[in-house]
Amino acid sequence: MGHLDHAAFGWLTPVLSYVMAAIGSALGLRCTLRALETSGRSRRNWLITAATALGTGIWTMHFVAMLGFGVSGTDIHYNVPLTLLSLLVAVLVVGAGVFAVGYGHDRVRALLTGGLTTGLGVASMHYLGMAALRLHGTVHYDPLLVGLSVLIAVIAATAALWAALNIEAPIAVAGASLVMGLAVSSMHYTGMFAVSVQVAPSRDVLPGATAMQFIFPLAVGLGSYLFVTSAFVALSPTARERAAYAAAERLTESAAP
Repeated sequence: MGHLDHAAFGWLTPVLSYVMAAIGSALGLRCTLRALETSGRSRRNWLITAATALGTGIWTMHFVAMLGFGVSGTDIHYNVPLTLLSLLVAVLVVGAGVFAVGYGHDRVRALLTGGLTTGLGVASMHYLGMAALRLHGTVHYDPLLVGLSVLIAVIAATAALWAALNIEAPIAVAGASLVMGLAVSSMHYTGMFAVSVQVAPSRDVLPGATAMQFIFPLAVGLGSYLFVTSAFVALSPTARERAAYAAAERLTESAAP
């Protein structure tokens, strides 16, 4: 068995991956709250933004953490199409869960459906990303830990969507985002502890791209997207703020001579 290193760069990748998960969660929750305050096209657009924020945040968390992953006795490459598919699955399946909450009439049913769908999307992204690994050897999984990782993902997603439906205070949303980020990170490392690798030394060139050739620049790009979108959401007025502005303008106009 090859020795697995989950933190080749020390605490850098675990901490940075957690930050990405927390930012994606905060942005996703905030956009879901904005969606629930609106209707029509505006609600749809906010939900799309929430889905892309959550999906890319979770994906970026996973692959930033994977930058610190290594196996003794073999290099690691990544299958590019499968890696991109894991990103697409994250956004689409998480999006399905977010839309279930955004358009559900029965809140309890919408929460359970959305939590299950979103959690399965997180888990699917993780294991698709792992399927993209190319190394000299065979990857094995502990079924019990795999099941536990999926359960953590579903519980975390359900808790996050519950927060989106029931919490409005910015400080509370921030706290929920930190907890969600911790839960997503826990799901990732639980899934990683389920992994063992039977190394088969070889001089053959591995197919795919190295982490620095492909994963690193893509993660930087998606991380930049999260920061830019966070700034946009923070600066855009809420429905309540727009209503207050409109009321103030009407009051000013009525008071004018």
